[in-house]
Amino acid sequence: MHLRHSALRSFDFDAAIVDLDGTMVDTLGDFSAALNGMLADLQLPAITVQAIENMVGKGSEHLIRSVLAHVKVSDIEGVYPQAWERYQHHYLAINGQYAQVYDGVREGLEALRAQGLRLACLTNKPLAFAQPLLAAKGLDGLFEKVFGGDSFERKKPDPLPLLKTCEALGTAPARTLMIGDSSNDARAARAAGCPVVLVSYGYNHGEPVQAVDADACIASLQELTAAPAFLHA
Repeated sequence: MHLRHSALRSFDFDAAIVDLDGTMVDTLGDFSAALNGMLADLQLPAITVQAIENMVGKGSEHLIRSVLAHVKVSDIEGVYPQAWERYQHHYLAINGQYAQVYDGVREGLEALRAQGLRLACLTNKPLAFAQPLLAAKGLDGLFEKVFGGDSFERKKPDPLPLLKTCEALGTAPARTLMIGDSSNDARAARAAGCPVVLVSYGYNHGEPVQAVDADACIASLQELTAAPAFLHA
């Protein structure tokens, strides 16, 4: 673990807000199955997992439009309603089947709870996708609150979802740690006044996560409570 700022040298928080895709669960397989099912229904060419990885993280609406652009659809907005309907059909049918919880996630979250932190999941994935996925992977019972990309008026990287989540938890942003995998999470946290830690294995739009302004970069959520610098003062 590399601590970049002194804000995390005393791990003294009341709560943690945790991203989902790329942070807790590797969902690229689900995205690939749902998106390629959508494209097949629209009689459009398939897309590779590698291309999808660079598009994930800004919500389903952005993802679908990016995929349509990638396969060179000329009238994206005209095709979008049907694309969204087919994507939703396929995603809900396979949600979690091709996804895997990253190593150390469950152990790290349980350790945070054992230290008294309250946990919320905040993702740009629609809530109707996020809740069943957490349940399918046995992670739902770890969170007091779960919010999706359609829970608030705006999505990350806007700070509003983080501020609303802090409000729901009853915690101050400065004492609420954001745990994510991308610049979206980091930018939202910085604007909301939350400390932020990024995992090194996520999606981050194809860019190196180590270059993102965050308080630390970790290889596993278990590092949050394993390292002396992160223990309660």
